[in-house]
Amino acid sequence: QGILREGLEDVRQFFKTHGSCRLPLSPSLLVKGIVPRDCSYFNSNAVPLKLSFQNVDPLGENIRVIFKCGDDLRQDMLTLQMIRIMNKIWVQEGLDMRMVIFRCFSTGRGRGMVEMIPNAETLRKIQVEHGVTGSFKDRPLADWLQKHNPKEDEYEKAVENFIYSCAGCCVATYVLGICDRHNDNIMLKTTGHMFHIDFGRFLGHAQMFGNIKRDRAPFVFTSDMAYVINGGDKPSSRFHDFVDLCCQAYNLIRKHTHLFLNLLGLMLSCGIPELSDLEDLKYVYDALRPQDSDADATTYFTRLIESSLGSVATKLNFFIHNLAQMKFTGSDARPALSFAPRTHTIKTSGRIRDVFLCRHERVFNPSKGYTYVVKVQRESPGEVTFVQRTFEEFQELHNKLRLLFPSSLLPSFPSRFVIGRSRGEAVAERRKEELNGYIWHLIHAAPEVAECDLIYTFFHPLPRDEKAAGTNPIPKAADATWARSLGKVGGEVKLSISYKNNKLFIMVMHIRGLPPLQDGNDPDPYVKTYLLPDPQKTTKRKTKVARKTCNPTYNEMLVYDGIPRGDLEQRELRLSVLSEEGFWENILLGEVGIRLRDLDLAQEKMGWFALGSRGHGTL
Repeated sequence: QGILREGLEDVRQFFKTHGSCRLPLSPSLLVKGIVPRDCSYFNSNAVPLKLSFQNVDPLGENIRVIFKCGDDLRQDMLTLQMIRIMNKIWVQEGLDMRMVIFRCFSTGRGRGMVEMIPNAETLRKIQVEHGVTGSFKDRPLADWLQKHNPKEDEYEKAVENFIYSCAGCCVATYVLGICDRHNDNIMLKTTGHMFHIDFGRFLGHAQMFGNIKRDRAPFVFTSDMAYVINGGDKPSSRFHDFVDLCCQAYNLIRKHTHLFLNLLGLMLSCGIPELSDLEDLKYVYDALRPQDSDADATTYFTRLIESSLGSVATKLNFFIHNLAQMKFTGSDARPALSFAPRTHTIKTSGRIRDVFLCRHERVFNPSKGYTYVVKVQRESPGEVTFVQRTFEEFQELHNKLRLLFPSSLLPSFPSRFVIGRSRGEAVAERRKEELNGYIWHLIHAAPEVAECDLIYTFFHPLPRDEKAAGTNPIPKAADATWARSLGKVGGEVKLSISYKNNKLFIMVMHIRGLPPLQDGNDPDPYVKTYLLPDPQKTTKRKTKVARKTCNPTYNEMLVYDGIPRGDLEQRELRLSVLSEEGFWENILLGEVGIRLRDLDLAQEKMGWFALGSRGHGTL
């Protein structure tokens, strides 16, 4: 901090002498001074500076930049240039991946400036709002976006931005082999746009722990990201859209493999350590797989998504990074509530006279459960507000209070664990009584507790409370904007069917809207196909089994070889979706018969086919 103050004084003297200057980031950025109170430093290895400059334009905001010393920013510039070219390719093909690409400029050997993106936060800061183990939880990103986008249409738009930008980041970071990915160099804007920063390692040059690579997954795609996309903890049809976007974006970049290899090849002699020989170029060649067909590449990238989503190593890496950063956290950092966008105090909100938990209500969005309606009375005459809080939010308040005060000053919190269904009506009623006693004792506790900012922030109305005032939550059909209702049909299957060189290719892509099993559990679905007539059952083909989902993704190619066109037109493709039941007989969930003579096999046929049951006949 002392070194920073001395350096800022030198900069202030520079402006006193010269009046103004243009920032290297862009000649259009003209500044006339430094703002010391807005300047600080980051806690990463190179300790970059966060600087705020006064804009010469009196109506313009201060210009914020990052100054780094100790990293070769030429590598960052090159990486961002490659991502910028990828984005141009996507846009030219009509695919806007909503990428955030910032400026970066090397001003000398091992130093340079980086543009700061406003209204953005690192994943680490978002996750640790839910505690140091926040990287293992699924809800932090969704809750943070909900906090900053309280209106339903705003949140839907933010989720859409997240789906596109997350898909773009997965493809770009995989193709360029960007390593050292942890939750402090992945950022999220309040508008839902996700982007990566700090490209100190690329082309597969991962950091090592002994003989173990720190980056074990193909790219960073974790369950909390999937939670935002799915709108909950179960796969939905929005996940199908995400996978399709990733595969489409990947295949578009693959068509320009020669362009990326030529551009990177031109840089081999520039002295960047991680781009110095043909092995580095081979990494990009292997990642783009130019020898594969689009269908094979789609299957390949789908498996990469599954591998990344199932990687515990990424979350463990995030958690270790959280622990490492704890030692840098200042002692004046006050705990804050993850669902409240800003802090409120007794001065700003007015003294609370009484609180009473009126009732519980069933909610269906963002997930099924119960919310508790609390009546808050303040000392101002007639000032009564109603706020809605979940049991988990009450628990978060208690956990944050325990960080500030000894347990002797706090009332005991109701137990989270219950016997039987944790979301049942009886449990919600019992918790209502227990929470009522808890908040009464909280408001009547010692003044340092009862009047603290955490409690006044908790009971201050959020945008969602103002929206819900006087109304009851209305159950909303899941994925209403992403899937159409098909009555009593047992879901739909998305197929791509093509015929070439006496081979029939059937790409089984996704299934949506499968019915749950009779016991209420989600099935373990797989797809089985036959080409009828087939008395010997020699044409049986199967996909892998997806686990516990009504909306599985496969992207698997089933191939029938050596079938002349004349023979093909006499055949019917019979596709069945079954749930694997272990030792018991597998359960038929739905099926469809497709007469191949009805399809124009001269070109690829892609679409959704409705699944029916044998009782309803073939659809």
